[in-house]
Amino acid sequence: MKFRAIAQNGAARDSRAGMAAPATTGALDEQPTLLSTLPPSRGQKRLALAIVLLLLAAFCATVPFAAVPVGYIREFIPAYAAAMFVISSITSALLFVQFSVVHSRALLAVSGGYLFSALITIPWALTFPDLFGAADMAGTTWGVITRIWRLVFPLSVIGYTLLKDDEAKRAWPRPLLYFAILLSAAALLVAADLVTWLATGMRELTPSGLMFSVINRAQADWNALILLLALFALALLWSRRRSVLDLWLMVVMCGLLIELCLIILVGRRYVVGWYAARLYFLVSSTLVLAVLLSETTLLYARLARSVMAESREREARLMTMDVLSASIAHEMNQPLASIVTNADAASRWMARPTPDLGEVKATLEQIRNSAYRARDLIVSIRAMVKRDDRNRTPLDLNDLVREVFTLTQRELQRNRVSVEVELDEHLPLVSGDRVQLQQVLVNLITNAIDAMAEKKWPRILRIKSAVQEPSGVLISVADTGKGIDPNVVDRIFNPLFTTKSNGMGMGLAICRSIIEGHDGRLWASGGVEDGAVFQFVLPATIAR
Repeated sequence: MKFRAIAQNGAARDSRAGMAAPATTGALDEQPTLLSTLPPSRGQKRLALAIVLLLLAAFCATVPFAAVPVGYIREFIPAYAAAMFVISSITSALLFVQFSVVHSRALLAVSGGYLFSALITIPWALTFPDLFGAADMAGTTWGVITRIWRLVFPLSVIGYTLLKDDEAKRAWPRPLLYFAILLSAAALLVAADLVTWLATGMRELTPSGLMFSVINRAQADWNALILLLALFALALLWSRRRSVLDLWLMVVMCGLLIELCLIILVGRRYVVGWYAARLYFLVSSTLVLAVLLSETTLLYARLARSVMAESREREARLMTMDVLSASIAHEMNQPLASIVTNADAASRWMARPTPDLGEVKATLEQIRNSAYRARDLIVSIRAMVKRDDRNRTPLDLNDLVREVFTLTQRELQRNRVSVEVELDEHLPLVSGDRVQLQQVLVNLITNAIDAMAEKKWPRILRIKSAVQEPSGVLISVADTGKGIDPNVVDRIFNPLFTTKSNGMGMGLAICRSIIEGHDGRLWASGGVEDGAVFQFVLPATIAR
């Protein structure tokens, strides 16, 4: 991980996060990621169309056999009722969750329709003979409950379609959301109980034969009304379709229309068409629930990835700040230490009985140069972070090496380090930032001095420049110190990694970042005898 790369990648991730994950400051900001507002993809539209075509094909295949008697299959009713109860309950729960986020009364309406469908399946199943000990109430209770069941669901879809575009969405207080959901559930439970009570009460108060004849006479009118409502709901959904939820509610309405057509076609129970009608609606509802669950899972996965990316981005920003602060501290230590050392020396020259003004003047000149160097280092670090190339000029690396020797001469003398220089006088020029490349050489020489500090003799620093084919310039800095542990040679350029007891682990990371910012390459290896060799290559731009 390089300093420049960290800063650049962090900025890139910031820009991507800004485009892909807008700030979520409220319910309205979260809407684009919800099924009730997310537009369907082309693949989802094709899947929905394929399901509708399969249901139509199955309907056409069933019509010739629709009136074939099958008889009462006792196991079918509880299985169908249980499946519809579970499917409708889960779908209702998903839509209530959507309502709690979007705060839309339209979602409250359609989720209520699904909840009522789940609740009404219980008394509907109990109207069949020998089921849980109930008596057969085919002509009375069953007919009333079935028709109300089929009437409420398209009405809830119509309410959803009319409300979803016309209402002004606003943020609701969270306690009010919970109250609305609980109140809706309680009201629907009471409504289901009331429908059941009215149906059974009508059977007890009215002679069964009379009620049977009344319901049979009204059966065609009820079926026509429900069929028209279902068609109207489908047409409304089609005209106002925009979201994934709209698409799959249309699939459910297609399944309901097929069921109603088969019921109208056969006109009685316990035939092939009657059983097939329930199965088609069950299949369409199951597929819709499966799609809603899969889409919810995908959205959750995207949210989880977004949260993880945001966490990584936050860690990257913290790492970038650590690296930036550490790099500033690391690079400023050298000129500041020089300023302090020279200031102490100037104080000693001034404290003599006869002050040596010449030495004081020379020392003050060095203090001024160190201060300028500190200023240039700060500008260089800012340019490195911003990738500013305006300070790059044609450079002779041999001259740069000589300048760095002048800067580090006192440090080399104090540590009694011998210097061997082998410079190729025919080097081509390179394009670079003089201060940044000085910084690289100063760091490499300082590290070499530190590596040889524990070694008594010999302490030799070898600097070499050469032409690197096909079009590069090579600079090599070798020492006779303790060398590099092979186990950490791949990590020494990582930020904040150091083998020194008082090191900050930033020098080599900054060096590699600068060299790579100049389209070059920096690497380390063991010396021929002892010590380590650091080499970098920069592309030549101007031949001599």
